Amino acid sequence: MLYQITDGTVTAGGKPILSHIDFEIKGKEKIAVVGKNGAGKTTLLRLIAGELSLDRDDKRMGPGITSSRRLTIGMLSQNAAEDGEKTVEEILLESCPAVDAYSRERFEYEMEYDRIFTGFGFRKEEKKRRLSSFSGGEQTKISLIRLLLQKPDILLLDEPTNHLDIHTVEWLEGYMREYEKAVVFVSHDRFFLDQVVDVVYELREGKLRRYPGNYTHYREQKQKDLAAWKKAYERQQEELKRLEELVERFKHKPKKASFARSKRKAAERVERIEKPDEDDVHLFTGDIEPLVPGSKWVFESEHLKIGYDKALLEISLRIRKGQKIGILGDNGAGKTTFLKTIAGLMEPLDGKFSLGNRTVMGYFDQFSASIGSKKPVAEHFHDLFPSMTEKEVRSVLGAYLFGGKAASTPVDSLSGGEKSRLVLAELLQSRPNLLLLDEPTNHMDIQAKETLESAFRAYTGTIIFVSHDRYFIRQVADAILIFEGQSVMYYPFGYEHYLERCRKAGGESIAARIQAEEQALIAGIRAVPKAERHRLKEMDTEDAYLDWQLRLRAERMEDAEYQAERLWEQQMEAARIEEIRLEQEWKEWFEKKDEARSGDGAGNPEDSTKDWDGSSEALPVAWEQWTESCLAWYEIWVEAEERRR
Repeated sequence: MLYQITDGTVTAGGKPILSHIDFEIKGKEKIAVVGKNGAGKTTLLRLIAGELSLDRDDKRMGPGITSSRRLTIGMLSQNAAEDGEKTVEEILLESCPAVDAYSRERFEYEMEYDRIFTGFGFRKEEKKRRLSSFSGGEQTKISLIRLLLQKPDILLLDEPTNHLDIHTVEWLEGYMREYEKAVVFVSHDRFFLDQVVDVVYELREGKLRRYPGNYTHYREQKQKDLAAWKKAYERQQEELKRLEELVERFKHKPKKASFARSKRKAAERVERIEKPDEDDVHLFTGDIEPLVPGSKWVFESEHLKIGYDKALLEISLRIRKGQKIGILGDNGAGKTTFLKTIAGLMEPLDGKFSLGNRTVMGYFDQFSASIGSKKPVAEHFHDLFPSMTEKEVRSVLGAYLFGGKAASTPVDSLSGGEKSRLVLAELLQSRPNLLLLDEPTNHMDIQAKETLESAFRAYTGTIIFVSHDRYFIRQVADAILIFEGQSVMYYPFGYEHYLERCRKAGGESIAARIQAEEQALIAGIRAVPKAERHRLKEMDTEDAYLDWQLRLRAERMEDAEYQAERLWEQQMEAARIEEIRLEQEWKEWFEKKDEARSGDGAGNPEDSTKDWDGSSEALPVAWEQWTESCLAWYEIWVEAEERRR
């Protein structure tokens, strides 16, 4: 055990911030601490850093904080400009353990700090600049670089991805995965946590709970634990109610009085299960269906040029009903301009586009949340949907985390993130069949983001959205549009599949690689008799694109088939082992049945089979995924065949 807190308490102003917590760091663990704002996450970091001490507690046995040896602990400083007149190189070399400027150790150290410095987006020559000449965000990055070079035994990072662009965050993820010491993170970047951490501690109402695995595993396990807790609580309440009814029924009957007393004592002996906490996130279990289904093709464009004075890019694209498409690209690439053009807020510069028949659109951007009203949230919402009853209004608002007192809060008193959530709830309740969303989760806490992610997954209409939240993109998008340079690339799978493809591409642009593959397919199509070449202009790109889609879908289908077959083999092996065990039990039972005539000997082996059905929960899911991948491939194949006819 590298570091451990046992039964620790920290109070401030008489209010407990951390209450009898247990916390431990083993070896090189990468740990995330999550919880609501104000839950005490930063307090925990300061406690580990030695800036705070545990309260004295007569009930606690031992010192409360122990470590395996004398540890170095580093915490990201919030004041990076303390050495403002020094150059970056001077500051970074302060952590160099080598005195000799010509030693191999010094050479390796400088190689390392060059790698980290450029990894954070700086140019090598910038290390000659004074620290004070950098912006506040850049100074914070330099402080982080300095801390990484010091390599303390425990590194404490509070929101390390703030002020970092997406490329730098991705670089930091890779570096943190290989980092050779323990790290404790506090971060709202859920995708970052998924990539780097292997333990999550949830801080809630002053208590800490440890969950092995990354952020997604933590959320899944928490949902399972809450469901099991709720089920156990409900079962116990039913049993207590049954016992209470028996007591009330028989306590006044002389012949049954002793029976009633025994049931009362049985109820008193039951160790009460606490009522489970409600999860901060609402998960939508049913579909959110548009009022009007709309046509098969929601959007079609041909050589559509968008921009202001000059074209930012050109798009030829078709979007099918029900797709959820995330748009990726650097700032200024044209993502917002594309959404505004579809919404009719901007005129295209050239080309043409069309929306499908009976398309009903909902549009959200950063200005959509600029709503103002002195009315309470519930009244404001009811005015928009007057046909709903008050109970229905409260139910819908509760699903979007405006339950209880929050529904009575004046709209003007809501934060920016809460107003955005209210507007999105209004959009989803109006049930359009096309949603255009520009940064829908900005300024929202994690609970609000995950509630909306669940809602958008439940929505069966079409969504085209822009977001910098990679976790949100992964959870919602089933296809990606990449805006790069002045071109647009459509990627027909989700965000993680896209990232995996990028990793395989190495330093090469994913768009360039796929375009090269498409060109190879087109070259094959061009190898047709001259008499048929008049058709090439119509068929080459579309057919090549469909062939490419078929190949990628086939890859997913093969992966799903492999997973399903592997689980099936595991289940068959488990069944074989179970069969051997049961045969042995039956053999032993027959040998002892003479001794068991009175019922005191060997139990009936049939009882041992009641809890085993020979099935695996993962197997049906794997077969379902394989079936879905086959159907997705077949749908593309049918479309390709229709075109070839």
